[in-house]
Amino acid sequence: MKLVVVSAGLSVPSSTRLLADRLAAATARHTSVDVQVVELRDLAVEIAHNFTSGFPGRALSAALDAVTEADGLIVVTPVFSASYSGLFKSFFDVLDQDALTGKPVLIAATGGSARHSLVLEHALRPLFAYLRAVVVPTAVYAASEDWGAEGLAERIDRAAGELGRLMEGLGSRAGAVRRADVADAADAAEMAGASAAVDTDTAAAIAPRALDGAIASADRFTVIPFEQQLAALRP
Repeated sequence: MKLVVVSAGLSVPSSTRLLADRLAAATARHTSVDVQVVELRDLAVEIAHNFTSGFPGRALSAALDAVTEADGLIVVTPVFSASYSGLFKSFFDVLDQDALTGKPVLIAATGGSARHSLVLEHALRPLFAYLRAVVVPTAVYAASEDWGAEGLAERIDRAAGELGRLMEGLGSRAGAVRRADVADAADAAEMAGASAAVDTDTAAAIAPRALDGAIASADRFTVIPFEQQLAALRP
């Protein structure tokens, strides 16, 4: 599975990047992932140009593709004016609005004071809920005094575990859906080839269910050809 980490830290070294790396490492301990880091600091100029031109540059386009194709995300921003940074918001503004639908996301932030910890619930969680992402229950905030103190490592591990389980669960479900789609397509093709041989008595027998356009078959639905539905409705 592919895990993409979006870090909006501006300084070098950056406490935002440090928190992002710790969250990624903790997630890798819980589930097998390939980690890719997107540093928004390196994309700032291309993000600004995208707003004025409507087209992403090469590096920004690669970052947007990585986020779109990821199985899960870790997003970390510094707190500016009691909210996420402008660079952080701008990146998700240029991302396709449907790119995060159903995608597991772990939200995190860093700041100089514990007073800003509610930015996670008042700013980041609503943003990603609007983008229809699946936000993990535990969010991680790290103030300056949290580094080296008790509690931060436990919160990181708990949030990473939740993200890992969500990625595994949603990934398994997506695989099952794809397998079911293949099976349904094969059944539909087979039935379409045999539909000409269905007589009026057979059509009448399935009429109640043909009105709904499908019949239950084992644990899935099989599509009834439209001509067969019309035959079932004739007196």
